Amino acid sequence: MSEERDEHQRVLFDVFAQACTSRATLEHITGRWGILAMAALYDGTFRFNALRRRVDGVSEKMLAQTLQALERDGFVHREAQPTIPPKVEYSLTPRGRRTAELLLALIHDVEAQMPEVMAAQAAYDAAKG
Repeated sequence: MSEERDEHQRVLFDVFAQACTSRATLEHITGRWGILAMAALYDGTFRFNALRRRVDGVSEKMLAQTLQALERDGFVHREAQPTIPPKVEYSLTPRGRRTAELLLALIHDVEAQMPEVMAAQAAYDAAKG
């Protein structure tokens, strides 16, 4: 039965299929703020405002929504301590850490290629007039 379920999951979770539920999770991770929040959390535990300062440009509302989605998907752990005012900290789960490592590799690769990217953009723009 376990092998049958594993085979079913391989077929069921096809990100290229329009109705696949993995698309939403992939969007949470790789969206504009998800990738940055997860990469920032790779450095450790952050309180909300410290994370917001680290992810420069994100609004309070967008960061809250992003963290909630990542928490729901099991990538981020939210710990609220019963103090006044409440102290809330965010960190990566083991699943989140594994995924953040992959995201950081992508981020570092893109950053390393930026001189070539900028040259390609300039050449494209010059050709388009």
